[in-house]
Amino acid sequence: MTFRNCCVCEKDDAPYKCPTCRESYCSVGCCKEHKTQYCKPPILPEESKDHQSINQRKYEFSTEDTVPLEKLRQLRDSKELKQCLQSSHLRNVMKTVVNSPNPTEAIALAMKKEPIFVEMADACLNIVEPPDHAKPC
Repeated sequence: MTFRNCCVCEKDDAPYKCPTCRESYCSVGCCKEHKTQYCKPPILPEESKDHQSINQRKYEFSTEDTVPLEKLRQLRDSKELKQCLQSSHLRNVMKTVVNSPNPTEAIALAMKKEPIFVEMADACLNIVEPPDHAKPC
């Protein structure tokens, strides 16, 4: 893990990052000080400034299950998915899945017992693999 200098006190090895601007900080005190300042999310390069369009980019190690970059961008911008992710319960279910020693089993269990998880999965699948009636001819 690589640590950077604290954006407040400039101490080496600042292990934490601001969730908004992604600047590093080293302690609760520096976090509180940083929060008193205005920060904004980092600016991502625009498509026009980017040398490769999203359709020209390639995964280094893609598989048949690799989700195309355009679909990932659509997931990022999905209002339905963002609405699902506002649920702290869903986020806790997802943490359980991610931290499970058997994620496949944890997903199956969540699909059976957690309607909000099914709603989130459906929102993702509608973007990544649209139903046949929604696909262009």
